[in-house]
Amino acid sequence: MPELVVATPELLRRVSAGAVLEFMRASAAVTVTDVMAATGLTRATTIAVCEDLVRRGWILELENQREFGGYRKGRPARRFELNERAGVVLGMDIGYSKVTVVVSDLRGKTLGRSSSPFQAADLGSRERIAFIDGVAGDALDSAGAEARQVLAVCAGVAAPVDRHGEVVATQEFWGLFDLGLRPALMQARGWTVLLENDANLAALGDRWKGAAAGIDDVVVILASERLGSGIVEGGRLVHGTRGSAGELAYLDLVEGVGDTYGIAHLARTWAAEALATSIPTALRAFQPGKVEAGQVFAAAAQGDAVALGIMERLADRMARVVGTVATMLNPELVVIGGGVADSAHVLLAPISKRLAAFTATPARLAVSPLGDSIVTVGAVRCALDYVERNSLDLALAVPATPA
Repeated sequence: MPELVVATPELLRRVSAGAVLEFMRASAAVTVTDVMAATGLTRATTIAVCEDLVRRGWILELENQREFGGYRKGRPARRFELNERAGVVLGMDIGYSKVTVVVSDLRGKTLGRSSSPFQAADLGSRERIAFIDGVAGDALDSAGAEARQVLAVCAGVAAPVDRHGEVVATQEFWGLFDLGLRPALMQARGWTVLLENDANLAALGDRWKGAAAGIDDVVVILASERLGSGIVEGGRLVHGTRGSAGELAYLDLVEGVGDTYGIAHLARTWAAEALATSIPTALRAFQPGKVEAGQVFAAAAQGDAVALGIMERLADRMARVVGTVATMLNPELVVIGGGVADSAHVLLAPISKRLAAFTATPARLAVSPLGDSIVTVGAVRCALDYVERNSLDLALAVPATPA
């Protein structure tokens, strides 16, 4: 039987504080009545929580202001607002070849950003951690923020992460992300670091600020270099026993697919293969092996036969991928995300047209508007969720300032 959780007064305080902060994150100035309506808390509890959060520096109580030019009996309603600069969170996208770090305030607004490729592919764990720390420092500098203001960090990696926040290193490639980042940054910076699979964070990010906003059953497929997916079912992110829910390695066994290479990789590879022949194509304006996906998409838009052929192959392949996902998970929406998303809109119609051949339960398709920031957006959301759940345990480095 599942372990019962006793609703102690302390637990209720934490849950209430988290609920109030979550509401205020997405709101401007609010009254006690507004908070009650959004959270379901009683008036007495709402006032107690708000006053506690004011004392701790998380929210600000604004000056009472009567309506200009009018008169109202009684005391004006107390108004509160999130102290959005009380601290910052970091969202990291740690890829095989590049690191991107975003600094966000407590509303999720980006304050600074830094991105840099690893200087060498064969760096050891210690060198990679030092490099990641340096990129984080650059991001903080660009935001005008200090390391002591960081309340939480979430890092997305291209490997499964289990329920304890540990990388599942059962494959050689996944092992490249088993760096010991969490204890290293805790020791060096005092930061709490949350690890999560990058596709899972993409699902969180797109459901927060992308095409899947407000949709409870969605699969987000990162589709640029390698295919991976994050699953939201009933409004909750699905992890699986060892964090590999959404892993698409089974595509090796799917007819017409055979591997997990993504749209950008395949477009580049198939363009290079065409250029190695004598077929006339506008792609010859580029060197073999140097043609990027965006250039293939652009050539197809101009009617180039080779580029159009590549688009047809991509549409057929992705229809098979989406078809398997739709059959197994039956989501309302499948979102194509990642850096290739900016070009992938033209694939939606041909993929959708083919879906009926591969599944009896086709899903609606969309492309994420978040582009290559989709993982860091999700990482910021994950870090903010942690901050809200643990606000009563976190000490703010920046004191509250009066409105």
